[in-house]
Amino acid sequence: MHTHGLHHVALKARDVGQLSAFYVNVLGLDEIRRFEDDGGLRAVWLHCGESVLMLERSEVAEGGDSAEHDFFSDPPGLHLIALTIVAKERERWRGRLEKHGFEVAHETSHTLYFRDPEGNRLGLTSWPD
Repeated sequence: MHTHGLHHVALKARDVGQLSAFYVNVLGLDEIRRFEDDGGLRAVWLHCGESVLMLERSEVAEGGDSAEHDFFSDPPGLHLIALTIVAKERERWRGRLEKHGFEVAHETSHTLYFRDPEGNRLGLTSWPD
């Protein structure tokens, strides 16, 4: 059992639209998806070779503290690195993490989120299956 490469890197941004325009207009990445909510533009996903660059709105002021209980609250900057896994191996991955003392901090139907020994956010994802 092994990961199958880099799935995505997520950056938190003060202004998702402005940051997205930079990656599209200056670096030539193509937009995959755009997400809106009551607060406006929440996220933009961009093709980045075989991986995805996810630009996500930060709800925390730069230099501010993130809530320890909320895995997704943090200031602008690097937020998460996600590796690709096979969907049918998800529960084996959960067991492997737990066996080595790493708790799944959050999960979705496609992704297990946890922290490495240095506290960096990681995800193991099968999206899209």
